[in-house]
Order: sequence, then C-alpha cells, then structure tokens
Amino acid sequence: MLVEFCKWLGGTPVSQVIQDVEWIIPVVQTIHILCLAVVLSSVAMVNARLLGVGGTRVSVAEMTQRFLPWIWWAVLLMACTGIILIAGEPPRSLRNTAFQLKMLLLATALTQTFLFQRSVRRNSVRHNRQTAAVSLALWGGVAIFGRLIAYMTPDS
Repeated sequence: MLVEFCKWLGGTPVSQVIQDVEWIIPVVQTIHILCLAVVLSSVAMVNARLLGVGGTRVSVAEMTQRFLPWIWWAVLLMACTGIILIAGEPPRSLRNTAFQLKMLLLATALTQTFLFQRSVRRNSVRHNRQTAAVSLALWGGVAIFGRLIAYMTPDS
C-alpha cells in the first residue's frame, strides 16, 4: 500500500514540479537544515540550563519562555519544508527506515517538549538531569536519523 501511495504522490502535478525544477529541493533542504539548527540550538540552551552548565542566571521558566517559541516556529517551518521534500521524492523518505525512525523520534521529542513546557508553566514538576538527557537524546536522534535518510536506501 505504501508503494502505491509513493507512486501516486510521485505522479501528482505538485511532485512533478518539485522534481523538474532543479533549485527547489536544494533550497528547501537548506531551509530545513537551518531550521534544525535553530531547534537544536534552542534545545541545547534549555537543557544546558537544566543541567546547570549554562544560563544559570535565569530561571528554567525564563529560559523556556525565551527559547521554546524558537523551537515551535522552526518545527512548523520544518514541517512545511518536509512536506515539500516528501512530495518531491516520496520513496526516498516514506519507504526509508531512517525516515520512519526519525518520525517516531520526532513525535516523541515533540510530545516530551510539549509536556515539559506545560509543566514549567504550571510549575508542577521538578526538572532535572534526566529530563535534559531524554530531550537531548530524542532531538539528537531526530537529527541523526534525518541525516541518515540520504545514506539508507528505501525498503523494498
């Protein structure tokens, strides 16, 4: 069923334009990667504060208020660019194990980030090194598996 969907999506007029216009994929990939840099930098800043190795002059709430909007806006833009990349090369991503693992980690990272943000707003949970370690591992995994998409061939 996924193979048929990839064939259908790859044959749509939108996909054909993305495939035929040489500059679209490189420009969209560049935007996608720059947004990832924003996300990873923001995640690093918040987690450095949780680990007590940076930003200790401000509270966790202040650090979260400063950097989480950057994460959410960059993720939104990455979703848009990701849709374009998928539409342009459906089998390269949808049938690729690295892509599938990236999406699983991304869903988990977004959930963890949302729950963390909510708990900071409610001041209901003590944030600790484990929270930071999980966040860094999830977002790092998203970046690693995202990069591996280029090197792993789609499943047959």
